Amino acid sequence: MSRATPSMQVLKRTGGAACLALALTVPTQAAEITLLTTGAYKPVPAALVPAFERRTGHHVTLWNETAGAVAQAIRDGARPDLVVLTPGGLDALIRDGRLAGAPPVPLAKVGIGVAVRDGAPVPDIATLAGFREALLRARSVAMVDPASGGSSGIYLAGLFARLGVADRMKDKLVLVRGGLAASRLITGEADLALQQTSELLAVPGARLVGPIPAEVQNFTVYVGMVPAGAAAAEAASALLRDLAGPEAAPVLAEKGMASPNP
Repeated sequence: MSRATPSMQVLKRTGGAACLALALTVPTQAAEITLLTTGAYKPVPAALVPAFERRTGHHVTLWNETAGAVAQAIRDGARPDLVVLTPGGLDALIRDGRLAGAPPVPLAKVGIGVAVRDGAPVPDIATLAGFREALLRARSVAMVDPASGGSSGIYLAGLFARLGVADRMKDKLVLVRGGLAASRLITGEADLALQQTSELLAVPGARLVGPIPAEVQNFTVYVGMVPAGAAAAEAASALLRDLAGPEAAPVLAEKGMASPNP
């Protein structure tokens, strides 16, 4: 599977020399699929795509960012073959006339968790009081910068305000502009990391403590859509069927996510 991250210019190419080079180098039965996804969902296609490529002969390039950055990429002219985003994010793009196509397909949902570095003391976050105390006791807490458009960062900023700890958290936050908040545990920059569970589990050396308490939990749903006019629409639709199919269920569980259906 191709692991290269395409630039925005590559995503915007629609013809000319790029298409000619592709026609000369790729068998007619194979397709080059660009999948643009939020970071929280990325571990699932990363696990499922190799088997899809072997079975179909297609090639998939994954490009990931925060939900806000994915939406902005579409507004800026990116033309991926398959987009994975939140329902609200896709709805806004459709309303604005930036995307069209078949209705989005539900793929996964994931909640926010707490992680520490392997070997570090594990805080008791089973109750809301315990979670609040763990936040206040931590020297520093890593999370996605809300300004970068990350779903978990936006939610957590509001949660800190509701818990009455926003002012006390301000100076101890380590804000990550996209990427994996738990990586700051490994570098020693943070004692706790808060992010979607799938992204916490993606960092070697980080230990998932568990989900934040149920009464303040926030689940993010991810859906996939093949935009109208996608260059590799048929192949991308086949990939979307795989991502929504029964073989995805064990991968979702392994990656800290769940089926979007009740």
